[in-house]
Amino acid sequence: MAVSVQRGPGARDDVRNRDEQSRGAQRQKDLPPVPQLRAARVRRQRVIKAVILLLVLMFLLVPLLAMLLFTVRQPLSGRWGVDAWKAIFTGNGDALGTDMSILWQGLGASLALCVVTVVLVLVLLVPVMVITYLRSPKLARLVEWVSTLPLTIPAIVLVVGLGPIYRWLSSDVLSTDPIWLCFAYTILVMPFSYRALAVGMRSIDMRTLTEASRSLGASWPVLFFRILLPNLWQSILSAGFIGIAVVMGEYTVASLLGRVNLQVALYQLGQSNSQVSTAMALLALIFGVVLLVALDMVADSIQRRRNK
Repeated sequence: MAVSVQRGPGARDDVRNRDEQSRGAQRQKDLPPVPQLRAARVRRQRVIKAVILLLVLMFLLVPLLAMLLFTVRQPLSGRWGVDAWKAIFTGNGDALGTDMSILWQGLGASLALCVVTVVLVLVLLVPVMVITYLRSPKLARLVEWVSTLPLTIPAIVLVVGLGPIYRWLSSDVLSTDPIWLCFAYTILVMPFSYRALAVGMRSIDMRTLTEASRSLGASWPVLFFRILLPNLWQSILSAGFIGIAVVMGEYTVASLLGRVNLQVALYQLGQSNSQVSTAMALLALIFGVVLLVALDMVADSIQRRRNK
């Protein structure tokens, strides 16, 4: 005589739960361990980063490589040579029938403009920004607006406004020397330098430093030169390097005002020998990259010294 055993709802639920637990345990065994998953994810992220970096480097380096090949290969004959580079490093372009004096004139003018413009920008911005940050935060907004306003003004519009002023200055007050472009370049560089300085000033507690120094008897000159400036040294270097990069690459203002700087000289030189002009332009680009790398290295060294 067979006896049928009926299971209640609770027993069936227990059996179902045990089955699900066993299946979950089996799936857990089939899955790779957590460290392997993490390592695979890290490898995948590294591959993606490497691909993105490779694409960016190709985007940046292919034009530079094309410029380099153009300087060492004659466009018409296909002959390879380094005559353009010899003309630059020896300063003698007679072998190519090129007058190199315009290049050295423009390079000297641009280097002098870099020094004068950076000094003017820092002398104008640093004291004004420090005073407004400490004394009048509301006025700091006005200073920011005035300093960044040139970003909204195209260079051609700026030249239209500065043209009559420079004509009057050249004839009655100053000469036609390119060094006087420093006033126009100060306006162009000011927005970029302001941003670099503002980041540095926001990164330190200037009010606390000022109150502590004044309470210990420090005068305002001592406070500015021995306490605030050392803490702002990194941002000052950033502002200076950015200013140099802008001045070295500026063409519109100098060309329309009839002055000769490096970019105008490269354009004029390109009319007679495009290889020499391209080689010098490539050197100018490399100089800008070296400036950025130097800025990064100096910033890292200052940060490490500060952390110690």
